[in-house]
Amino acid sequence: MAVDYVLEELMGKLGEFGKYQFAQFFLQVLSALTAGMHMLSLVTVASVPEHRCFIAGVDNSTLSQLPWNSSAILEAIPLKPSGELDSCHMFNASAGDQSQIPCEKYVYDTTYYKTSRTIDWDFVCDRRWMGAIIQTVFMLGTFTGAVTLGGLADKVGRKTVFCWSALLQLFVGVGVAFIPEYFSVMVARFVLGIVGSAGAYICGFVLTMELVGATKRTVCGITFQAVFAGGIMLVAGWGAIIKDRQMLQVVYGLHGCLFLAHWWLMDESPRWLWMQGRAAEAVDIVAKGLRINGSGIPIDKDYYVQKAKQQAAVEEKSSAGLVDLFRTPNLRMKTLNVCLCWFANSIVYYGLSLSAGKLYGNPYLILFLMGLVEFPSYITIVFVLDRLGRRSITSTLMLSGGLCCIVAAFIAQGTTLSTSVVMLGKLLIAGSFAVIYNYSAELFPTVVRNSAMGLGSMCARLSGALTPLITLLGDSFDPKIPAVLFGVVALVSGFWVMFLPETMNKPMPESIEDGENFGKGDTWFSQCAGRKPRQDSIYPDDPEQMVPLKTIESK
Repeated sequence: MAVDYVLEELMGKLGEFGKYQFAQFFLQVLSALTAGMHMLSLVTVASVPEHRCFIAGVDNSTLSQLPWNSSAILEAIPLKPSGELDSCHMFNASAGDQSQIPCEKYVYDTTYYKTSRTIDWDFVCDRRWMGAIIQTVFMLGTFTGAVTLGGLADKVGRKTVFCWSALLQLFVGVGVAFIPEYFSVMVARFVLGIVGSAGAYICGFVLTMELVGATKRTVCGITFQAVFAGGIMLVAGWGAIIKDRQMLQVVYGLHGCLFLAHWWLMDESPRWLWMQGRAAEAVDIVAKGLRINGSGIPIDKDYYVQKAKQQAAVEEKSSAGLVDLFRTPNLRMKTLNVCLCWFANSIVYYGLSLSAGKLYGNPYLILFLMGLVEFPSYITIVFVLDRLGRRSITSTLMLSGGLCCIVAAFIAQGTTLSTSVVMLGKLLIAGSFAVIYNYSAELFPTVVRNSAMGLGSMCARLSGALTPLITLLGDSFDPKIPAVLFGVVALVSGFWVMFLPETMNKPMPESIEDGENFGKGDTWFSQCAGRKPRQDSIYPDDPEQMVPLKTIESK
């Protein structure tokens, strides 16, 4: 349809990635930094240090520094088969035998952690689940926000949801540090999950994908993932410097100040404005971008506004939403496929982490390295994604990551080989996770792109919340069951990804009709067989200019 072609002509004037796109991208990618930080902030704020029973007459406080291998301690606390002190039991001194009883009070190792929610509230042993549930509630918040705010952003705009989410992220992120009551903390963490990980992060990513040129989407998308990993490393850095858990949470929350100027500096997506019938505003933003880029390209606002009005006069006004992803068969299958892909990527990521043997040493350094290890994967993806394609890379990385998950289950924990397999698996799954963001943004049409990204993120957060529960199967049955289950899910999803269409150097769909027609008959198997996919667009697939996929009805 002509209006889509005119939109691509308008966006093409901006070029691929000029000064304007860089400035907007910088504002948008900051959301990844705070998203990564809030996602793992509990690792330091609610850290679980080494602990043992408080022994009356031996310890003088819960922060006693008496050597844990002293004879008095060894006489009062039993040893595990591994030779370590039992963290949750002590000998029953009153019985005068070797019977064991649960701890009444605890002593914490303060070598690395001076304060934390766990220390304050004794979230250890039979109360350990109460600390874990706070992280699960946060993930459920991201689960909720991914769909609710994703759909809302398609209705009221990406910038609106981004800025309000960022503002709430600041207030809640700082305020949660001063909440003294358990259930109120859970509510605050739930809200922080909604606005911190889902609201700002996903909207920022979509804004970038809809603004930059086709040849720059890969680099910008991968940069989002790298900055997210940077947020994880920032958690470790601040945690190593600030020992007071309350002040540490305040510092994490104050990073929301980075977004205060976004209300004035960041622009709405011209693509979204155009699809909402607000062509004049879209043209104004593009004209602003042309001035900043210094391109000197003239733009006829009246021409574009008139073209948009002409199209609106012959088109029935529609308001697309999440349900439209499931109305038509091709779009429905792509949606289900991508949802499983998000789910599997997340569950393998956490599954491999849980399969790792215990890493001894400075926990802040370990956390820093866990974020740093993702960068080699991202750098490699940048160089190969636009050469090998999204489909083949995603499938290969997921299949390989799933195999690592299964292999890790059959290797003794704590060994060098086990740690190596887990790190290799994380490298692979980090790359797959990075690609699926770009892949999803390119697969779905503009009118429901934010909703689709939100749905995918929801599936990832759901699996992240379920992972700790699935690991309970290892305690009740065979310890290998969880990791094998995670690996099987990845293998199934990696195989199904082969049936998704390739999006490399293809135009981004705009309408629901575009999304349904896009990639019909294009699978990995048809590509290997040499069959060409069906062409439902009259426009050429020009990698330098994104064009619509719709056909023009004959007059």
